[in-house]
Amino acid sequence: MPHKNIKGIRLINFTESAFKKILLLSAITIVVLLFAIFLTLLVSSLPSIKTIGISFFYGKTWDPVADKYGALPFLIGTLLTSLLALIIATPFSLAVGLFLGEYYRKGIVSSVFRNIIDLLAAIPSVIYGFWGLFVLVPLVRSIETSLGVAPYGVGILTSSVILSIMIIPYSVSLTVQVISLVPSSLKEAAFSLGATRFEVIRTVILPYTKSGIFAGILLSLGRALGETMAVTMLIGNSANLPTGIFSPSNTMASVLANEFTEATGGVYLSALIEMGLFLFLVTTLINIIGRSIIKRFSID
Repeated sequence: MPHKNIKGIRLINFTESAFKKILLLSAITIVVLLFAIFLTLLVSSLPSIKTIGISFFYGKTWDPVADKYGALPFLIGTLLTSLLALIIATPFSLAVGLFLGEYYRKGIVSSVFRNIIDLLAAIPSVIYGFWGLFVLVPLVRSIETSLGVAPYGVGILTSSVILSIMIIPYSVSLTVQVISLVPSSLKEAAFSLGATRFEVIRTVILPYTKSGIFAGILLSLGRALGETMAVTMLIGNSANLPTGIFSPSNTMASVLANEFTEATGGVYLSALIEMGLFLFLVTTLINIIGRSIIKRFSID
């Protein structure tokens, strides 16, 4: 019997050791893949970096025929689209997050809203693009006509509205997560002093969760920067500098989607890959900062 027990213990120890090694190997594989993607993009971008240099980021002309590659219109288009989407989405995300994280944590109401939010997150981006083309574009075109603006329909505003709808589920889930981390003792103390629910939210929950909510906004920004299909269908795909929120424009992701298959090689292909490298670095940095803030908030 003791001999069998020793065998069993050895088997358990061997299984646990093997499982740990598999987990370690999986983690190392993910890190290696990340660095491999970065190195691949960097090496492929070297011809563009050597030929164009820093002017790639402030050049206003993108003309593959004339071999001129300035990505400033796409950088501005990406920035405007993402920031406008955040401005639109943040109030709704905060409101729904407070609703689910503070007022209705459990029950049928919470279940219905959470399922709807999960469904919104699961809808493919191309479906959002089609909905935007058939519903949102005519609406924006009528607004532009009433304002005396060129009635393109597509443009920065249209793509930003669709993008805001797409990032709301992500923002809501992060907001609910950080609200759930507020110690119940703080809220109970405020209630015991006669504070109303609104006062507890304003004086306890929001101050306590502001760093976590900010991190959620940063992560939503990273999600918005990388969105491709719906934005490509609705932004107008113009290589000119945007003059307003109604102007057709382009983002870095939409340029890659539209032109990568047309690039046969040389500096043109390398310039597109350099744009992808810049987008990769920006989104990675934003996600690292956001995750670190949320992790620190969770520990605190």
